[in-house]
Amino acid sequence: MSKSDPFGFDMSVSSSKKKNPRGRRGMSGAFETSKRVCEHEGCNEAGKYRAPKSPDTLDEYFWFCQKHVREYNLKWNFFNGQSEEEMAKRMDKDRVWERETKPFRKSTEERAWARLGVDDAHQVLGENATRNPGKSITGTRRLPPTERRAVELLEAKDHWSKAEIRKSYKALIKVLHPDMNGGDRSDEEKLQEVVWAWDQIKDSRNFK
Repeated sequence: MSKSDPFGFDMSVSSSKKKNPRGRRGMSGAFETSKRVCEHEGCNEAGKYRAPKSPDTLDEYFWFCQKHVREYNLKWNFFNGQSEEEMAKRMDKDRVWERETKPFRKSTEERAWARLGVDDAHQVLGENATRNPGKSITGTRRLPPTERRAVELLEAKDHWSKAEIRKSYKALIKVLHPDMNGGDRSDEEKLQEVVWAWDQIKDSRNFK
């Protein structure tokens, strides 16, 4: 595709930059397009280097030649005329890019309850207050039916490790074993289920 159009206009970006060099700055910091004269008294060199006039007016500049802008920069003191307290405050703001953390404000609803002497709206309901406990951790893993049944029999949680489930298993064995109940075998069937459940878990790869 040709860069020039039928009317003879060059629409390329490079051509536009050549025609409109908007304040191009060289590697030295000099503005080559500046037509100013150095503002240092008695100097007639080209003023191609800019320097802010004061800490309060950083967007207004003096224009100097290279020699005098260096002299000006050596004398520049952003905190000139400020007390130590003002300097400390300024540095604190700079640490957070002048975006201090603001305290959270109470919502309109909270302020309305506070006017009635109530800190928490649930206090109004007393013992009948209900809170959303959130999603339970248990029952969130996908396990085979046999392992799910085993976890229930062992009174464990599916996010437990094998070591934690083994502790629950041992505790149930102590409660159900006939030797721990004076020879009573009424819980023998339950004991067999617990032993079966532990066999499923100890050989499973779903538990660490």
